[in-house]
Amino acid sequence: MRTALLQSSGRPGSVVENLKVLDEAADRAAAAGAGLLVAPEMFLTGYAIGDDIARLAEPADGDSADAVAEIAGRHGLAIAYGYPERHGDAVHNSAQLISADGGRLANYRKTHLFGCFERDHFRPGDQPVVQAELNGLSVGLMICYDVEFPENVRAHALAGTDLLVVPTAQMHPFQFVAESVVPVRAFENQMYVAYVNRVGTEGEFEFVGLSTLAGPDGIARTRAGRGEELVFADADPVALAVSRETNPYLKDRRPGLYGSLV
Repeated sequence: MRTALLQSSGRPGSVVENLKVLDEAADRAAAAGAGLLVAPEMFLTGYAIGDDIARLAEPADGDSADAVAEIAGRHGLAIAYGYPERHGDAVHNSAQLISADGGRLANYRKTHLFGCFERDHFRPGDQPVVQAELNGLSVGLMICYDVEFPENVRAHALAGTDLLVVPTAQMHPFQFVAESVVPVRAFENQMYVAYVNRVGTEGEFEFVGLSTLAGPDGIARTRAGRGEELVFADADPVALAVSRETNPYLKDRRPGLYGSLV
């Protein structure tokens, strides 16, 4: 499945403008034959927007979700995007996957919150593995800091995730995560990982870009630079099956030895 990675911070604070950016990217991605477009963490509203996070938060089936569904349906490709989700009294840092016909396939709430900023504005989710079937692949959702916990990604591997989609707000000086950790996660868990970052400065944060889609061989199929970009790579189920057959990691596990991990 050809996958488009939208590396952009959009227009922080403006849902309307960010939907326009998403629409334009979807048009370009569809023209390039993509079946999936992935936008970064908190793309719909902006990340470092303080109390506006709570003000702009919407339910998973809110007006913005309807707008994304309309974009997906009009361009004929699936879209994964980050947004602040309002659920009762709680606000979650969430990512949602919309199908090419506008259906809501999956919604994930970030389980590992990073730093005081996130802990002050969000409540963590408690469901580590969220998946949906898309174009012959099992697609899993995760957000930024979540992928830095090996247990998290291994849980997806054991649940059969083929393509792990990770909307991200990766900031300086942690660019080694995009450069090194993400390809290793893809290799040790025998999956594709699409890690899609913000760029530029928002408040106290400097986002480093470097979005990538890494394959099960640990090699980046594409990697963006430090500016706004739309880059493409393929998640190939045939190549994935071959890699899983030859790589012994998951088959050679000895779970009985790992009790101390929990």
